[in-house]
Amino acid sequence: MKIKMQYLATGNTFTDLHFTYRIGISTISNIVEVMCEKIWELLSAECLPQPSQEKWLEIVSSFAEYANFPNCLGAVDGKHIRVIKPINTGSDFFNYKKYSIVLLAMCNANYCFTYIDVGAYGKFADSNIFESSIFW
Repeated sequence: MKIKMQYLATGNTFTDLHFTYRIGISTISNIVEVMCEKIWELLSAECLPQPSQEKWLEIVSSFAEYANFPNCLGAVDGKHIRVIKPINTGSDFFNYKKYSIVLLAMCNANYCFTYIDVGAYGKFADSNIFESSIFW
């Protein structure tokens, strides 16, 4: 648990943690992956619940009231996150930043996330990811 938390909190590499805890890099990788999956499993429904029809109407209402944007379901933006090219992926992750994955997020008028998509290929633009994602 401490390894995973240190990895998430500090951004240390698996190699740094390998030397700190004297555990193999593949073992650290497995620990982080399993723990992140469990965190998502336990907290996703509470932290990022599926919006209901009432919630969507509330979001539309708040955008109309606070931002003067009627009929707006959310503010969308994306971020390319640089990565080392995964093995045998060809040009899937290649774009103007060399290699990246895409984080796409949508928020309500109070800047709270209502939808996220992480892990799309870097070659895709924000619109490609948004149109191909199913989030209702």
